[in-house]
Formats: sequence, C-alpha cells, structure tokens
Amino acid sequence: MPDFKKMVRYRLRDCGLSPMRECEIVDEISQHLRDRYEAQLSNGANEDEAEREIIAELEGRDLAGDLRKVEQRWRDPVPLGSDGGLVWSGLCQDLRYATRTLRLNPGFTTACVLSLALGIGANTAIFQLIDAVRMRVLPVAHPEELAVIRPTDFHVTGRHNGRYGYVTNQMWEQIRVQQQGFSGVFAFGNEDFNLATSGQVRYAQGLWVSGEFFDVLGIQPILGQVFHRRDDRAGCGTPGTVISYEFWQSEFGGQASAIGKTLELEGHPFAVLGVTPANFHGVDVGHRFDVAVLICSEQTIAGESSLYVLPHGWWLVAMGRLKPASSLDKASAQLEAISPGLMQETLPPVFQAEARKEYLQKKLAAYPGSTGVSNLRQQYESPLWLLLAITGLVLLIACANLANLLLARTSAREKEIAVRIALGAARGRIVRQLFTESLLLALLGATFGMVLARLLSSFLVRYLSGEGDVRHIFVGLATDWRVLGFTAGLAVLTCVLVGLAPAIKSTKTAPALVMSLAGRGLTTTRERFSLRRALVVAQVALSLVLVVSALLFGESLRKILTLDAGFQRDGLLMMDIDFTRLKIPSDQRGQFRERIVERVRALPEVQSAAETDTVPLGGSYWNDEVLVNGELKKGWVDMGHITPGYFQTIGTPLLAGRNFNEHDTVTSPKVAIVNQEFARKVMGTKNPVGRTFKINVYRGQPQYEYEIVGLMGNAKYDDLRKEFDPIAFYPRLQDDRPDTYGEIIVRSSGPLEPIVGELRRAVAELNPEIAIDFHSLAAQIKDGLLKERLLAILSGFFGMLAAILATVGLYGVMAYMVAKRTNEIGIRMALGAAPIQMLELVLSEAGKLCGVGVAVGVVMTLVVGRWAASLLFELKPYNPAVLATACLVLAVVAVLASAVPARRAAKLQPMVALRED
Repeated sequence: MPDFKKMVRYRLRDCGLSPMRECEIVDEISQHLRDRYEAQLSNGANEDEAEREIIAELEGRDLAGDLRKVEQRWRDPVPLGSDGGLVWSGLCQDLRYATRTLRLNPGFTTACVLSLALGIGANTAIFQLIDAVRMRVLPVAHPEELAVIRPTDFHVTGRHNGRYGYVTNQMWEQIRVQQQGFSGVFAFGNEDFNLATSGQVRYAQGLWVSGEFFDVLGIQPILGQVFHRRDDRAGCGTPGTVISYEFWQSEFGGQASAIGKTLELEGHPFAVLGVTPANFHGVDVGHRFDVAVLICSEQTIAGESSLYVLPHGWWLVAMGRLKPASSLDKASAQLEAISPGLMQETLPPVFQAEARKEYLQKKLAAYPGSTGVSNLRQQYESPLWLLLAITGLVLLIACANLANLLLARTSAREKEIAVRIALGAARGRIVRQLFTESLLLALLGATFGMVLARLLSSFLVRYLSGEGDVRHIFVGLATDWRVLGFTAGLAVLTCVLVGLAPAIKSTKTAPALVMSLAGRGLTTTRERFSLRRALVVAQVALSLVLVVSALLFGESLRKILTLDAGFQRDGLLMMDIDFTRLKIPSDQRGQFRERIVERVRALPEVQSAAETDTVPLGGSYWNDEVLVNGELKKGWVDMGHITPGYFQTIGTPLLAGRNFNEHDTVTSPKVAIVNQEFARKVMGTKNPVGRTFKINVYRGQPQYEYEIVGLMGNAKYDDLRKEFDPIAFYPRLQDDRPDTYGEIIVRSSGPLEPIVGELRRAVAELNPEIAIDFHSLAAQIKDGLLKERLLAILSGFFGMLAAILATVGLYGVMAYMVAKRTNEIGIRMALGAAPIQMLELVLSEAGKLCGVGVAVGVVMTLVVGRWAASLLFELKPYNPAVLATACLVLAVVAVLASAVPARRAAKLQPMVALRED
C-alpha cells in the first residue's frame, strides 16, 4: 500500500504548520486517501491502477491552498445557511470520524445501540398499536366527514347481537328517511358465517351492510360490483355477497373467475358479486371482514331467530357522511329534533311501562367517525397508554445509562480533548464532534428499534388475538407518518439527552489542569462525577417505579387466576352445536338435544356432560327483572337454561334442595335453581328453597310462577373481575321457545385433545348435518384475561430490563469511582487501612446512591400509582408489601453492581496504586 502520509506531508511542506497541527491534518487526509484506495480495490481495480487514481487526485488538488482557504473561512465565519457547503462538509467530516471511532470500539457501540434499540423499539411498538387502533383514519375518501349515529345512552333492554348493536333495524330505517344533516347514511352489523356444509364449522367474519354502505364510503370494487341502495329491500332473499381482497386470495386464489361462484353461508347459497380493494377492511377497527351480506338477507339466514323485524333487536350501527355545509353539532341538533317522533315510531310494543318511558326519553346524536368504531379501542386504549408511559421510563433509564457511558468515555479522552483545545481547537467544534457521535448512536438505535418495533407489535397483535379467535383480530401495522415522526422524535430526544451533557462537560475543564493532574485524583472531575451520580439516582428511581408496576400487575393477575370463581376450570371442553339445517319442529328440539347429550355421555373418556345456553364466562346468558310477591325487585337477574348434570359437570356445589331431572318438562310446574347471591339480594334469605318468584316479561308474553327447588353456590358467568351476580337457572326441557343451537359442556379426567375426534364421530353418527365447534374453558378464561396478562408480562419484562440497566449504570459509576480514587485508596492502605474498610467505602457509596434513588422512586410511585388503580384487581397501588419487595430488589441490585468494584478496591496493592498515573 502506498505511503499516503508521506504524500500528504510533502504537499503541506510550505504551509508553516506546527508539528501537532500538521500531524492531525496528515492523519485525517491520509485516512481519507486510504479509504479511497480501498474503495478502488473493492471496485475491481488492481493495486497499480488504484495508486495511479489516488496520485492523480492528489495532483489535481492544491492541498496547501485549500488549507489556507479553510483557515481563512474559519477566521472570518459566514452566517449559518449563507454557505451550506462548509457546514455540510464539516458535518460529513464529523460523521466519518464518528463512524470510524465507533467502529474501533465495537463493545461500547453494541451496548449503546442495543440499549437504545430496546428503548426506542418498545416505545415505537406500543405507539404503533395506539396509532392503529386510535389515531389512524379509515382508508376511504374524506374520512373526516364520517360520523356515527347512535343514542346518547344506548343501554337498553332487548335482544343484542354483535359487538355494538347501537340501533334496531326499524330505528335505522327511520334514520335513513328522516335525517337531513348527512349527504348519505348507511348501517352495518357483524356476524360469523359458517362456510361448512356439515360437521366441523369453518367461520368467515361477516358484515351485514345496508345498500348504501359502499357508495357512501366511496369504495369501488377491484373486480365485479358492490351493493347499491336499490338492492336493499325487505324480502330480498340471497342476492349475493361482496368479499374482501384477503378472502378472495385465500378462498379463490385471486382468480377473476371467482365472480359468479357460490359460497355457502349458514347453508344458504350466495353468489360472489365483487371484491373490495386490498386496503379496505371495513369500519370496525381491530376486526376485518371476509364477506359482506345485505341486511335484508338476515331474515333468510337467521330464520325464526331473525332480528330484522324485531322492534327490540339491537344489532346495527348507523353512520353517515356530513353534508359540505354541515358539522357534527348541526347534525346532532337535527337528530335530537327528530328523536321524539323517531322513538315513538319505533317503540317496541312489548315494553312495559318503565322500559317505555326510558326508551321514549332517548336522544340521537352524531359522534366522530373518521377512525371507525372499535371495541378493541375501548378495551385496550388505557392499557396501551399506560404501557407507552412504562416504555418511556425504560427509554429514560437507557438514556441515563448511555449518558453515563459517554461521560466515562469522554473522561478517558480528557487528555486528547485538552490537547486539541490547547492547540487552538474551538470548544464548539469539539462539542459538535462529540454530539455527532451521540447523534449517530441515536440514529443506529432508532433504525434497529424500528425493526424491533415491527417484531414486537406483530407479537402483540397475535397475543391480543388469543388462542381461539385468531381469525377475528386484525390491526393494520403499516408504518405511517405518525409512527415515523414518533420514532424520529425519540431519536432526536435520545440524542439530546444522551449526548449533549457529556459533550459540554468534556470541554469545561481547563487544559492545563487536565495535563498537570491527569489521573491523579477526583478533584478535576468532581462535577462530572456528581452528574454521573445524579444519573444513577434517576435510574434507580425510575427503575423502582417500573419494578413496582411489574409486581403490582403480576400480583393482580395472580389474584384473578387463583380466586374462587365457583366452578372448576380444568378438564372442561365446550362443544357448540347447531342443528338449524335439520329443520326439527320446535316441540321436538328438547328431546333431540337430550339424544345428543346421551351420545356424548356414553363415551368412555367422558366423566359427565350437560347441555346449556349459559356457560361460565361465556357471556351467553340473558337477564330480566324479577317480581317477588308482586313486588318488582331492583336490579337485573342473569338467567339461563340447563339440563340435569350441569352443576356436577362444571363443579359448582348444590347447597340445598334438589337438581333438575327428567320429570321437569313443559307440562310440569315451572321450577328454578338460584345461587346464593339471588337468595340474598332478591329473596332476602339464605335458603329460598320452596319460595316462588315471577319474571317481569314483555307485554303479551305468558308470566309463569317459578318455584325454587335448589340453591347453588355462587359462580361467575360474566367476568372474573366482577362481583358475584344473582342468577337463576331453568330446566332446558321447560323452555317454551327452544332454539336450534346450544352448548354441551364435557368433563374429562384426561387430556381434552384426544376426545375431540371421538365427540365429532359420535355426533356425526347421530346426524352429519349437525354443525359443531370446540374450545376449552381454560383457553376461554385465558383469552378473557388478555389485558391483565399483557400488562403483567410486558411490565414484568420492562421492570426486569430497568433493573438490569440500573445494575449496569451503578456498576459503571462504582468502577469509575474506584479507578479515579486509586491513588487515594493506595495512600489509605499504605497508612494502615484494612481491605475491609475499602470494601465498606465502595459499598457505602453504592448504598447512598441506591438509598436516594429509592426515596425519590417511592415518592414517584405514590404520585403516579393512581393512574394504574383502575387496571388492578383487588389490589391498591399503594401496597406496602409490594413497595418493600421492590426496594429489596433494588438493594440486591446495588450489592451486585458494587461487589466487583468493591472487591477490586479491597485487593489493590498500595505500591501499585501509588504508581498509578
């Protein structure tokens, strides 16, 4: 390789530079020439050709003249921006130098970039989810014009279906006719459609849509056609379906021939009419649709269970596009004006006096709809914001740790910086150079953080989907300007937090003092060491907050998982059955169910089995008001139908009275079994067996008197987090309106997976047209606790990460202290100090830092604890045991972090320490 230094030195011989200045310039330019030379070789040139190219480049430049021009420009600086070339050239030079410096220190660079990547990546991942479910507008034309139309209070009695159910079909039809503030309105609902013709079900995520749905949203098909207003009319039958792009790809391989083909939805044929664009997933954020079917087809598909003409059937969401001159306030005012007449027009005739009064007082209003509707948003918005705050603390801890590393690194470069200042280098120039290194670290951390964020956010979406409902959860994770801006903002923030203080501190010490006292004590760097101490205190304080959060959410999850819910969780398999296609008469459905249950019970692997429309934590019950001795009791009572053997199967004890049996039929006296909460709140006694009550049914329905024949233990059927609710069960055979679907609960002493095939064959032998689906109660409970598990797992991970970062930070400060006080320690030991005293010296310093950090952290925990209170279960955020445990964890961290530096100090030889420079 040519001697580039010699070449450069020859061309600078007439500049009259000082030896140090000339050496610095020669090193810089020769390194540039060496990089150019290696680039020529990598591009295929041989050594001679590369050398000729470099020599030609040198001969074409007057280095001495260039140097004089640069020095003149530095003596006569121009305003920033008036000559961008100089600024850009200096920045490029700083970046090249920073890159070379970081490349020569791979361990330091890896530690810094990894810490930043974890902090920035975690923050970006959580923000990306918040952006997807909360901020991102729908991919339709002018989404800001969309609004949701619903009652201000949409809690009302009746039949509910789907995730929302803000309006009934009759209410929607009146809104469509009477509204005046929108240029167009539409309605939709959600439904799972079974694609299978028999046996094991295979669901497609479906939408009920009005004819205006696609036109108002401005969605044009990429293939075929979509629905229009004229297609949506009562009694339309099965005019066809519009499918999504993903469903078109998965079911039809993206073939154009899919148009006109037939899909079986719940046993009814629907021709494929069109395919929607790839970026349109519906207006229900967090869920995507596979097939869209007209609302008027609901009568054909649902049959006798149809909600289409049911005045108290809540299953639709109404939305509209505001007129150009309209606004949400104007639209709401117009909706409020038509509300009295609209409510009177759609009043369900079956409502009793109190329900009628409540219904007629409801008012319609318009709410922002640019981001669609989302139950995922309602459920996870608060936890996601809390997790973003937690990851923000992790990033601050990482920044403090990196600032400590950079302070230590600039301390090691004190002599270099002092020499450069002594030779005339401007302090601003050195600060910019050091700041550029932190900028490069921040950019590298942000780049790798984006990759990590993508992986973490994808994991979180899969996690939120649960085990039994993966097909439904959909969150678009496309990186938009908000996510990029957030990540860029974090990069700039970390750059300032990490690099600015060390860069400024590095130039404050007088060069003469550094040269005369370098390495001989702590005096010259006392201010910098104080800053490092403050950073460690901040790390410990923030780490305490995160460790407390992790312990709180972990303990909250443990309490939920171990509470007595009133039933046995393990060994239960749920088998959904649907025999609608068999068209069995209503009076024979009860006996047919019994035949299915008997088939299941006959299997040797089955301990017990029962059929019901109400399962623990399944949410498939109904509720009504109860009359006792003619008095209407306050509050709602949950209700359900079961067959004999139900309590034995789920493991809920029967405390008094008898169970249901085969004699409890339609023609026998009406009976019920209630729980302890029903006995206490409704009947006002501990043992209500023998007493009677009535249900406050809709007008026109028969009102039976039920005798309580049994008392069961309390069990949770809605949510593990809630208190026990009053509930009443009735014999399945006494149901005077039997439907064609239900759920069989199976208890097995062995693994559940092997018996699924046996159950499927047993049901198929009875009739292969019965649709069945399986899921375990354990998986259902697990999916029901996704929010708690998410908070516990992520807060635990971030708490552990914070403790590790605090350990590293404290270790760095203790190691730095021992290194700087080597002379002092040697003098102490030479004067008779014992090694144990040096050990105590270091450990006491670590203890002080940890103690101050813990004290600050406790105050911070008490201040911010109230934010997490609503997400905890039977646990207060100010828990002494949790605080004590977290403090103990950080005490252990302090001991571990200071043990190695303390041992090093105790083993120092006095003569070696005194010779240390």
